[in-house]
Amino acid sequence: MVFLLTEELAFPDPHNGDPDGLLAVGGDLSVDRLLLAYSNGIFPWYAFRQGVIEWWCPLQRFVIFPSEIHISHSMRTLMNKGKYDITFNQAFDRVIKACGDLRKDEEGAWLGEDMIKAYTALHEQGFAASVEVWEEDRLVGGLYGVAIGRCFFGESMFSRVPSASKLALIHLARFFEEHGGALIDCQFETPHLKSMGGRYISYETYMKYVQE
Repeated sequence: MVFLLTEELAFPDPHNGDPDGLLAVGGDLSVDRLLLAYSNGIFPWYAFRQGVIEWWCPLQRFVIFPSEIHISHSMRTLMNKGKYDITFNQAFDRVIKACGDLRKDEEGAWLGEDMIKAYTALHEQGFAASVEVWEEDRLVGGLYGVAIGRCFFGESMFSRVPSASKLALIHLARFFEEHGGALIDCQFETPHLKSMGGRYISYETYMKYVQE
């Protein structure tokens, strides 16, 4: 069942959503609603050309545990060359814009102006973060997501050179492992993320990490 949200700051029980994970439509992208959503494993998917905010909560969660990040031989070779520099939260605006620009012409593109404003507001309040990959002073890749407690909820990534987004994810996982992070939520499975150690856990197991 897909629920229609009202102005009330509340979400239905994720166990009552559609089997594919679609839970609700409507509502808004306020900071308070977004924080409530992510604290319950719910995330928005806003096909901005259709003008409808969808809220998703798959009951099988595709995640990466920081200690399980898989670094291939080719990635280790690339990292050892020291060709790229990695930073955190130095160019959030540029990262989220680059993620949106890469997909803005796709049908169902979701990272439009409203979403960018919403996540920028989260960033300004310390709840969204970015990882940047630089080749000298050129931004060549990165990712951003929501950071609450010991969990990072990945939203989008981009690469302008081969493997830049993988570099960003590896450095995020290493940073998270060093600082007590529990898991990185990947939202949906992709071959790219599966090859780097992504796997499924149940919603109940997932929520134990989120609630910590």
